[in-house]
Amino acid sequence: MALNLIMMGPPGAGKGTQAELLAKRQGIPKVSTGDILREAVKMGTPLGLQAKAIMDRGELVGDDVMVGIVRERLDRADARFGFVLDGFPRTVAQAAALDAIMTGRDPLIVIDIAVPEAELVRRLASRRVCGSCGENAEGEAAALPTCQRCGGPLKQRADDDEAVVLERLKVYHRKTEPLIDYYRARPTFRSVDGAQPLEAVAEALTAAVEGIASGNRTEGALR
Repeated sequence: MALNLIMMGPPGAGKGTQAELLAKRQGIPKVSTGDILREAVKMGTPLGLQAKAIMDRGELVGDDVMVGIVRERLDRADARFGFVLDGFPRTVAQAAALDAIMTGRDPLIVIDIAVPEAELVRRLASRRVCGSCGENAEGEAAALPTCQRCGGPLKQRADDDEAVVLERLKVYHRKTEPLIDYYRARPTFRSVDGAQPLEAVAEALTAAVEGIASGNRTEGALR
């Protein structure tokens, strides 16, 4: 059975980090929409060229192009045994399009990392980014003056200012949170407490995924 996962959660929930860890543990690719969009543009695929023209005009890439790029990525051989999606879907319309892409494949496992808003604001306001290599520094690393990867200076990201963070969370609640309602009734949906330490969240995620996958295998064997 392929392990097809969607990692959800608000800004600051740590979904990117957890998606990376989970993908490595399971031996499947992490599919970040930002990464595959840049890759499509660099490779000069028809959809990539279309996306580049849109971005060059200063516009946002629409659902039709983004869905097409995701479809192309999930059709690659390395995603045959599963993937971890990070950053897609962001809207109910994209979720419906993803369901169509998944027709004939193993079901989607949807994990939502839930974190109280006050904790999200604290995390994002304390996060730092390297001015040289762009590496994010969080937790103890954010208290250091320089980047642990390259030694460059650490600074606060412009979009991590508290007022900006609160606005980002408002946008998330308005546009992305309806996805939770879209997926909640599915037997393959789980919510994980993301306010725990990173290692504890990783363990909870693994337990949730393995529990769902085990249930799906049992259900398939009974048919």
